[in-house]
Amino acid sequence: MNKVRRMVFLSFLVGMALVIYIAESQIPVLFPGIKLGLANTISLTALILLGWKEALTVMFLRTLLGSIFGGTMSAFMFSIAGGILSNIVMIILYKYFKNSISLSAISICGAIFHNIGQLLVASIIIEDFRIYIYLPVLLISGVVTGYFIGWCTKFLTENLYKIPMFKNLKG
Repeated sequence: MNKVRRMVFLSFLVGMALVIYIAESQIPVLFPGIKLGLANTISLTALILLGWKEALTVMFLRTLLGSIFGGTMSAFMFSIAGGILSNIVMIILYKYFKNSISLSAISICGAIFHNIGQLLVASIIIEDFRIYIYLPVLLISGVVTGYFIGWCTKFLTENLYKIPMFKNLKG
């Protein structure tokens, strides 16, 4: 894939992730701190189709722009901490274990580490690590949402590969 086409595709992924992120932020949460994280589908897709640098770029730009357009500085801190930690875990798992574990398992691990990163920021802000008592609830939600995001990503990437212009993407 040539550089211009790759850059346009990356920009398209950032735009999609941003729209999903902002739309999802308008959905009321049933339980504090728990949401689907649908924009992570796009970050994981970027990892699979383009590579780890692009996946981090999508996550960072989505988080930054989403916080500018519809969030707060505290939302940025929580999102970026969770996003960096989860993406690092997913990058390592995908690079070394993509043939051994499913995409949903990689996504579940990413969701769990996203929650751990957010709790770390919360514990620093409130200066109390007892907030980790909330971790079991977040772990359960991470397994459920991570599985769903992994399934959606698998469906998306499999169908993108059917489009002629995406057949030469890195796999």
